Amino acid sequence: MSENIWFASALWIGLALAASLLSIRIAMSVALTEIIVGAIAGNVIGLALTPWVNYLAGFGAILLTFLAGTEIDPKVMRKHFWPSMGLGLMGFLVPYAGVMLFAHYGLGWIWPQAQIAGLSLSTTSVAVVYAVMIETGLNKTELGKILLAACFINDLGTVLVLGLVFANYNIWLALFAVVTVAVLAGTAKFAPWFLQKVGRRVSEPDIKFFLLILFALGGFATMAKSEAVLPAYLVGMVLAPVFLKNHALSERMRVMAFAMLTPFYFLKAGSLVSFHAVVSAAGLIAVFLGLKMVTKFLGILPLTKVFKFTPREGMYTTLLMCTGLTFGSICALFGFTNHIIDQTQYTILVTAVILSAVVPTLIAQKWFLPELKPMEIEEDA
Repeated sequence: MSENIWFASALWIGLALAASLLSIRIAMSVALTEIIVGAIAGNVIGLALTPWVNYLAGFGAILLTFLAGTEIDPKVMRKHFWPSMGLGLMGFLVPYAGVMLFAHYGLGWIWPQAQIAGLSLSTTSVAVVYAVMIETGLNKTELGKILLAACFINDLGTVLVLGLVFANYNIWLALFAVVTVAVLAGTAKFAPWFLQKVGRRVSEPDIKFFLLILFALGGFATMAKSEAVLPAYLVGMVLAPVFLKNHALSERMRVMAFAMLTPFYFLKAGSLVSFHAVVSAAGLIAVFLGLKMVTKFLGILPLTKVFKFTPREGMYTTLLMCTGLTFGSICALFGFTNHIIDQTQYTILVTAVILSAVVPTLIAQKWFLPELKPMEIEEDA
């Protein structure tokens, strides 16, 4: 019997609603409750990852990554350049090196497999961090802005190394790079003029304009065997000044993302966790998760003291930068689809990645959530 798409849609949205109510009840980020609900549903009743579900989940990841990029305030980035850069670089380098060396020398994985392991567990989850920032209101604080900027630097390092080590150096990659640079430069100049000309309309031409850019660059990324979320993040960063001046536009796109699209992304991520695989390889999964968190702490926590974060802010920042989901699962899936790692290795890595989205965030939200402080940004001369 063919799938009844409306019943299937009702099931997914019902799970999203249940996750929302659960997040309100237990005061946990809705992104995490959606992952947990997705894992339970995927193992108990089974969730069919049909093409339309995968499309909506992918769309949600792209839009959420784009919106996260728009939150990176250039003023805060300039004012806190060294904290953002330092936390981001060390948040990537130490876990990448630590996990890669453990996988190679401790487990006997060959170097390409060890590199996939290191890259998968070196990331932060922009999707989870951004969702938490929005829910807590920290996206309007300097701490939240610094954290998002550091996440960007962290994941940019992961993506660049993945591209340099495993990229297919061909005409499509060169075309993707040229087109992306051209679109970023053109969008930064054209977008303010376009928004001023079209104004606020019921037909939402401004939102359609941004979606056109995201979809087109996603297409070029796919042709180059890259990932559509990478140009989405860069476009968001370029358009950050526009969105910071137009809060209504940001709110409208955020409603579309969180109400309809991101639940599919987080529920799907949870559904990929196999309880049987978790039980059979629980020890190794725990080792990888612990190694990621330990190396993140070694790289980030000392720097939070150097940059004069309060102890509570330092722990909160470090824990949220321990998270992983989007780019971590992308790296693991890249390794599996390109026959670098096998099914067992993929299961271990992706489960550790997904758990890293839950465990450190839960600890941070329960015990280290800092007090909200209004932003104090010096105006440019």
